[in-house]
Amino acid sequence: MLLALLALAAACVSDRSGATGPSAGACTANLDPSQFGSTIIAIQSFSFQPTPVHVKAGNKVTWINCEPAGTPSHTSTADGGAWGSALIDPGFTHTFVFATPGTFAYHCEPHPSMIAQIVVDP
Repeated sequence: MLLALLALAAACVSDRSGATGPSAGACTANLDPSQFGSTIIAIQSFSFQPTPVHVKAGNKVTWINCEPAGTPSHTSTADGGAWGSALIDPGFTHTFVFATPGTFAYHCEPHPSMIAQIVVDP
């Protein structure tokens, strides 16, 4: 699983200098240093990838909108209200620290058919 997340992060994250952008099949986003060490979830093709995701309590999860420019924005919104992002535009991110163990279902507020799950282990 870790290798898959690293591969996803490598495919989805880069700096914007010299990047060709999503139209060439690469996702670009600037990660703030506070987001380093996050488990990465890509928002791609109107879905959250991967799902489910397993993390330890206290770990960060960062959602990166890998949709092409001009695609509608998405959110990461917990079904039970534990968190809710603002709209995440293509190329932008949202990070949340999962402090409490449990299973958390979430969705995209503007696109409720986009659903996923995060399992937080103690």
